[in-house]
Amino acid sequence: MKALHILSVPLALAALGSHAGAQAGDADTPVARGAYLVRSMGCADCHTPLKPGPRGPEPDLSRGLSGHPQGQVLQAPAASGGPWIWGGAGTNTAFWGPWGVSYSANLTPDATGLGAWTAEQFVQSLRTGKHAGSGRPIAPPMPWQSFGQLTDADLQAMFAYLKSQPPVRNMVPSYQPPTAAAGK
Repeated sequence: MKALHILSVPLALAALGSHAGAQAGDADTPVARGAYLVRSMGCADCHTPLKPGPRGPEPDLSRGLSGHPQGQVLQAPAASGGPWIWGGAGTNTAFWGPWGVSYSANLTPDATGLGAWTAEQFVQSLRTGKHAGSGRPIAPPMPWQSFGQLTDADLQAMFAYLKSQPPVRNMVPSYQPPTAAAGK
């Protein structure tokens, strides 16, 4: 049983598309560099829905990087009686708190995801915290402030990698702003 557990880590990494021994310097192309960055920064942790597996939640690789599942809208958060609280969906792709309800975006090149985006919009999103670089604010828990510290070349490489992935049709629910009672 111990050998099976030891083998499960490399198998899980392979299933997520990781390169064995991938290093920052191994990236010969922007797509390869982007793959390294997207994988090492855990983008799939919130942008690939979890599904029930034989040992508990596991990534639904058929919907890799496609964001929160279409049609699964969360209820607005209830008002907190004390310090503010937050919570999330079992898919690990939607989160609620005093900011409202946020859904992880579809990062695949489908029209319901990044299909019409430009590299400049992607870079500006992560620099400004605005959807498509100029839209609504990107809500928590997306760490855009940290990602925005990357170089333009790294952000463009991430975008190149995301655009190289299989498109997944998935219209993520729209961000829900907080209700008046939720922000108190």
